[in-house]
Parts: sequence; C-alpha cells; structure tokens
Amino acid sequence: MASRYAQWMYDWEHRLTSVDNNRVVRPLEWGVEWAREWPCRNGWRPGQALEDPEKFFIDFNRRIVAGSDEFFSYARPTDFRLERREAQVFSTREVPDLKLEEKVRGTSAEFLRFTSPVRTPYPENNLVNARWFPARGRQAIVLLPHWNADAIAYVSLCRVLNMLGIAVLRLSLPYHDIRMPAEIGRADYAVSANIGRTLAAARQGVVDVRCCLDWLEQQGYSRLGIVGTSLGSCYAFIAAAHDPRIRVAAFNHASTYFADVAWHGQSTRHVRQGVEQQVDLERLRQMWLAISPMSYFAQFSRWHKRSLIIYAKYDLTFLPEFSRQVVEQFERHGLDHKVAVLPCGHYTTGETPYKYIDGWHLASFLRTAF
Repeated sequence: MASRYAQWMYDWEHRLTSVDNNRVVRPLEWGVEWAREWPCRNGWRPGQALEDPEKFFIDFNRRIVAGSDEFFSYARPTDFRLERREAQVFSTREVPDLKLEEKVRGTSAEFLRFTSPVRTPYPENNLVNARWFPARGRQAIVLLPHWNADAIAYVSLCRVLNMLGIAVLRLSLPYHDIRMPAEIGRADYAVSANIGRTLAAARQGVVDVRCCLDWLEQQGYSRLGIVGTSLGSCYAFIAAAHDPRIRVAAFNHASTYFADVAWHGQSTRHVRQGVEQQVDLERLRQMWLAISPMSYFAQFSRWHKRSLIIYAKYDLTFLPEFSRQVVEQFERHGLDHKVAVLPCGHYTTGETPYKYIDGWHLASFLRTAF
C-alpha cells in the first residue's frame, strides 16, 4: 500500500490535473499531409495517395531515425529581430487567473522574433517567439517550458540564472502562448491524436531551438546549453542529440518514448481516448519513434556534454519507471550526468516548496556545468 505521504501526493496531483477542465478529445487523424515537405521522404511524392497511412508513418519514422541529421536540418533564418512589447499571460485555462493577469499588466519585456524554417498553415505559429533575458559573459541557454505553459512560467528561474551570469532565451514552444492559433484555447496542436501534426510540431520545436542557438552565437555567446521541462525536455534532448553546440543540458522530467507518455500519462488521457480505438500502444510508439528521446542516444553520445536528469518520485504524467529507464541509458552509454529525484509529482513540481527544490537543482547544476 502507498504511504500516507504518497497518497497525499497522488491526491494533490489529481486535484491539480483536474483544474484544466477544457481538454478536448479529438478523434484519430493520420495527418499525412504534414509529411509532404519533410526530408527523408525516400521517393514519396507530395500529394501521392496512400492506401495504408499507418504503415507509411511507421516506415517514415524508421527512415527519420536512421537519417535524423537530415530530418532536423534547416535553413538559418535571416529575419532575427528583437521587439519590446507588453508581457501577457496567455493562459490555457478555461477561466484565467485574474490575479496573475493583473500582476503582469503594464510590464514590458524584450522578445526575439524570427520566421521558423518549419512552416505550418498557421501564420502565428510560424513566427517564433523567445523572451530574452540577457547577461554579461559568454554563457547562455535556451529554456523550453512544459506543455501548455503560460507565457510567464519560468520567468523567475530565468532571472535567477541571470544573477549567475547566464543569459536565457525562454522559447515559446510551437502552438503555445502568442504562437497559438485563434481556433484553439490550449496548445493541443503540439500533442494530439493527429499523428503527422504531432511529429511536425516536435520537428519545428527542435529546429526553432537550433535557430535560437544561431542567434545567441551572433550575440557573442559561445558557451551554450539547454533546459527543458516535460514536453520541453523531450524537444531539448533531441536538439542536444543533433547540435554539437549544446554542451550543457538539463532535462526537468525525462521519459523514453513519446507514445508511452501519451498513453499512460495523467495529463494526456484525452489524447489516448482519441487514438486507442484504432491504434494500440506498440503501433503508436512506432509512429512517434522519431520524436522519442530513446531513439537518439547514439546521436546524443557523439559530443561530450554535461547533463542533469530530474524526475519526480510520484509523477503520474512522466511515470518514474520511464525516467529511471532514461537514467539507465545515460549510464549504459557512459555519459557525463547527474540525477536528482524530487519528492513530489509532475504538477506539484510547480508548487511550493517543490518548485524551489527543483529550481535549486537546476541553478546549482548550471552554475558550475559550463
């Protein structure tokens, strides 16, 4: 039986998960049209009719993993620019927190904007947004928030890292905050029952990270790192596996296969409901193989880097057994890494006192990792 503390933590996780009551169950869509312009097509022509979209995606994912450097390649943007505008929350909750809205009202911030090399049908999503927290010196990181994070999440952490002499670009993930299409109220297009669109969103997220590194280099930062939380951790790992400039990496919640999180995770139950009538876990795992960290340990091992893996003992979204499998892979490949285990769950990581424990682990690691 679970201890009283464990049960208390699980109950707290359930309460926090239920706050977001605007999740939408969408039916399975193959989304083959999203693959029309991808690399690694192997002779498949845009517009070509497909009799078996499931087999198409399983085969395509295998080609992507085998040729991942090509899949995550890109043309460097030429329209980098900084803009100053009023800070906004961009809450994904059905009822926004009015106190939070009032807290940021009238404050301004500086944002890096550029056109993503990965184009989608949504103009607002194609314009990348990254809040800029400059610092003197040569150390800088790209910070990737969690799925459905509002636009002011992690701002306090960014300011703490500034105090340590580390500049931060806090990247808005695809379909998040100012990049969210008007037709949706949550960042559902980043992770959904649409197979192709979910793959495309991850590719865009990884490419956008690499573009941010380009801009940081242009500003004179030569010691570069990355920090990702939850979905951001997935994107961060894949970016670090394909860009040798990332020498320091912190994965705040880590898991193995993208499909396993969607299938078993508490916060993605609505995604599973949309796909499970037609696709089982093993087949879904193969169709999202190309956006799963487990696929890229060989690529990740190519360049030396220092890594931090943080996971939560009572996590109901990134199950602890998946995180432990990630740690086992780091050990099996002989990678330079540290591990921290939080005495909380996925959502409670953002609550007092656990958010301070988490922030301490991240800041302590980054203070010396460069």
